[in-house]
Amino acid sequence: MSRPAVFLDRDGTIVEECGYLAHLESLTLFPWTIDALRLIKRAGFATVVITNQAAVGRGIIEEDFVHKVHREIDRRLEGAGARIDRYYYCPHFAESKIERYRQECLCRKPAPGMIQQACRDMDLDPARSIMVGDRWLDVACGRAAGTRAVLVRSGPHQAEAPGDIRADAILNNLMEAVGWILRSSSRS
Repeated sequence: MSRPAVFLDRDGTIVEECGYLAHLESLTLFPWTIDALRLIKRAGFATVVITNQAAVGRGIIEEDFVHKVHREIDRRLEGAGARIDRYYYCPHFAESKIERYRQECLCRKPAPGMIQQACRDMDLDPARSIMVGDRWLDVACGRAAGTRAVLVRSGPHQAEAPGDIRADAILNNLMEAVGWILRSSSRS
């Protein structure tokens, strides 16, 4: 049977938003990130980061730097007993001057491609999973992939939902989202 997952946006959800993260010195985990991830894992959820990284397509950073950031997050989490199971990122930017990144793709949020790929790769059940992010495009991505979706206010989210996009919950941060996830999962 497929497992449930918590799909997590990166910037503004598990790490502080700083514009384009272009230097490791700018990488700051929120104070609640480690405890929140431990609780998610303890409850049996896979933890998967789903992140748009247009800075690659814009030529601001290299793809190697995205991997370096993810290794650094892993290093910080490991010492505290928390972990991310896998990272998925979209480097594409439709107006990129770099040909290999210049494309309209199915992986750039709000498209569901990264969640769908993670579900195939890791045998995850989107119907039992939740997407957590700080922007409405994260909510839209989760909805398009068939997950529940939580908007957190820890990043520069838009105050009003565009169109008919609705979150299952709107909370202050990832720790509050985890509390909601654990309470709602125990009722199902």
